[in-house]
This record gives sequence, structure tokens and C-alpha cells, in this order.
Amino acid sequence: MGGTRSWSSLLVHILVIALCLTAFGFAIAAERRRSTGSIVTDINNSTYCTYDSDISTGYGVGAFLFLLSGQSLLMGVTKCMCFGQPLAPGGSRAWSIIYFVSSWITFIIAESCLIAGATKNAYHTKYRHMIYAGSWTCDSLRKGVFISGAVFVVLTMTLNVYFYMYYTKSTSQAAKKANKPTANVGMAGYA
Repeated sequence: MGGTRSWSSLLVHILVIALCLTAFGFAIAAERRRSTGSIVTDINNSTYCTYDSDISTGYGVGAFLFLLSGQSLLMGVTKCMCFGQPLAPGGSRAWSIIYFVSSWITFIIAESCLIAGATKNAYHTKYRHMIYAGSWTCDSLRKGVFISGAVFVVLTMTLNVYFYMYYTKSTSQAAKKANKPTANVGMAGYA
């Protein structure tokens, strides 16, 4: 039983790391391929913006979905730490709770950066007013939004690995304590 548990634990670690690293790669690709706009003047002397490829939005959504899949896999396996096996009291339980909360915080920040970057990158201004033609530029995503998401993806991955490591340690300690033989004291009535 212990061998099967360690293999399944290793498989969960590998899958979570693979999904998070894929999300990291998509986030980096999204940052490198952000759409940029250029000002074009038509025959009526009105200006408008043209944008290059919008592939960055797809990369950002891909990073969002891969990170969501990794987090969902881990929370499904651990039953979100609330509905599964009981955790043994001690240091492993405390660390698993700390890593659980921290990983959710970094996960929410990473997902916010990725989805905000994807939606902002998808937004393109078309026509600009003639009055403001000298002071306005074509709207585009600022540098660093997807990089911030990528950094938080790596933090989430690291915290998830530590969370699952301490979670499995704590649940296996609880199982050992439950199976520990206890001495039975017979109680007999005095007559």
C-alpha cells in the first residue's frame, strides 16, 4: 500500500509541475507576443490604429487554463483539504495549512494577472478623434502584466508542491496513528 501511495503522490507532483510549467511557458510567450498598434491615416485624413497579431490573448488564456487545471487537479486529489482524510496534529498539518492558504493567494493573483492581461490585450481602439490626434496613442497592454502572472505561476507551483508534500505526510501520520494497536484493559465487575 505504501508503494502505491508514493507512486500516486509522485504522479500528482509531476502532473502539477507539468501543468504549471506549461502555464509559465504560455505566460512568457504571451508577454513576448503582446500586440502593438500603429497609427494609420486614411484618405479622409482621419487616423486609426492597426494592430499586429492577437496571438498573445490566446497565450494568456492558455496560461490561465493550464494553471487552473493544475490547481483543480491538486484540490481534487486532496479534496480541498476539507473533505478528505483527517490530518494528524503536528508540524506537518500546520505547514500544509500554511502552504494551502499561500498557494490559493498566489493562484488568485496569477489568474488575475493572466486574465487581465488577456482581456486588455484583446481590447483594441479603432478610430481616434482628430482633436486628440496629437496626444493619444494606440491602446496596448503595458509590459510586465504577463511576466507578473508568470512569476506568480511559479510561486503557486512551488507552494502547491510543498502543500501536497506536507499534506501526504500529515495524512499518512494520521493513518499510522489510527492503525496503532492499543492495549485493552478488561473491566470486570466486582461481586
